[in-house]
Amino acid sequence: MTLAFFIEILTSDPVLYISIVVAVIISITLHELGHGVAAISQGDDTPRELGHMTLDPRAHMPPMSWALLLLVGISYGLMPVNPSRFRSKHGDALVSAAGPAVNLLLAALGFAIWLGWLKFGGIAEPGTTTANFQRFFQIFARFNIVLCIFNMLPIPPLDGSSVLGSFSPAFRQASRDPAKQQLFFGVFLLIFLFGSGYLWAAGYAVEDLAFETVMGYPLPRGLMQ
Repeated sequence: MTLAFFIEILTSDPVLYISIVVAVIISITLHELGHGVAAISQGDDTPRELGHMTLDPRAHMPPMSWALLLLVGISYGLMPVNPSRFRSKHGDALVSAAGPAVNLLLAALGFAIWLGWLKFGGIAEPGTTTANFQRFFQIFARFNIVLCIFNMLPIPPLDGSSVLGSFSPAFRQASRDPAKQQLFFGVFLLIFLFGSGYLWAAGYAVEDLAFETVMGYPLPRGLMQ
């Protein structure tokens, strides 16, 4: 999503712009809290000691993250943890997977609210407040599917790399090797720039499947975005 494209959304479709911003803030905040809860359960109190166990998104999203979100529509979050405190052998995998697991749960919740609303309340008239809220939960669910898939890719610095590294010492050593970090960063950049279309295609595919399963007919493309 380019800068020009996101600014165009702000001017042409402010409801979509606000929905994306709010969905990302909620999703990142709860994603990071998922890491924090898992870390504490593993014996690491670092998230609590540093004041990150809060619903305040400012504790999880640094200034650059906010700037990227508002200008470009992408963002990231941070949760301080100390793996040396984890009591389990695979504590790192559990803590890393907790964030994407939260996104999966949020996606399920978003789909449940959106589709339940459509099923029992009907599709609202476009442009109404009700339609805007229905659209928000649709966007919220789709975004969380994409965030879950993206974060579980086994590429540093994504969560999936820590999960794989916990079970593969060779991969963990390679991901920490300074000589290979540029290679990993290059792969990450290529996927971010050229693979995002596949991630969004997966999000739309899940959305279409969920809609057809609940409603009994295919999602009319263009009815909602």
